[in-house]
Amino acid sequence: MKFNRMTLIASPTLKAQKAAEELKKLYPWYPLEEADVIIALGGDGFMLQTLHHLLDNSFNLPVFGMNLGTVGFLMNEWRPSNLLRRLIRAKQFTVYPLRMDGQTVSGEQKIYRAINEVSMLRETRQTAHLEISVDGRIVLPELVSDGVLVATPAGSTAYNLSADGPILPFDSGMLALTPISPFRPRRWRGAIVPDGSIIDMRVVDPDKRPMSAVADQRELREIANVTITLDRTTPLHLLFDPNHALDDRIAREQFRLC
Repeated sequence: MKFNRMTLIASPTLKAQKAAEELKKLYPWYPLEEADVIIALGGDGFMLQTLHHLLDNSFNLPVFGMNLGTVGFLMNEWRPSNLLRRLIRAKQFTVYPLRMDGQTVSGEQKIYRAINEVSMLRETRQTAHLEISVDGRIVLPELVSDGVLVATPAGSTAYNLSADGPILPFDSGMLALTPISPFRPRRWRGAIVPDGSIIDMRVVDPDKRPMSAVADQRELREIANVTITLDRTTPLHLLFDPNHALDDRIAREQFRLC
């Protein structure tokens, strides 16, 4: 894999900005519109912002991230030397985002996309009540909980894992449907569904028990219902060092080795 025109973006943190200045002295750089690869400096949050910027502006460029944040699950190790050689040897992964079609109680309709997960969350102290359908069939007439989320394999080690959801292998072709602090049904801990599924969620009594829908960092409040699908029309491409690839990291996380 060979790239000739790199563009550089960095999070606003002091650490990332200093690293960007260092890289600018070592390599030639091009504007985003002329580039064939993006070098992103920051943490996982900045990587998600970068990917959403690509989605919003219909850019289809691969991203090689270097970690200058905390966890850096979606990033490679920060090393300024041999960057061109690392790009040649990099392993590419294609990630498809979730599409959330949401409708509010007032009738407003929004479409958001999420790389990690779509979450339905209660807005008040009142426990949320949700009806959940998969492919047109009601699978849970009423979930009583703080909320529920749908996670991709790439996002299954994030909020989903914190909510005791399963880690999904990268090429599993599955989505995790995970409740957040469930009360009823008793002992229900979620489900794994094919990534071609159409997941519908309807808020029961939204006036008394209002809920928000959050696609990664984008929130839509006072939700009436949402439909969640995998959007295969907008692929995203991530580049990783061979010994630091995304599928290996997810597999290792299953055994708590990283």
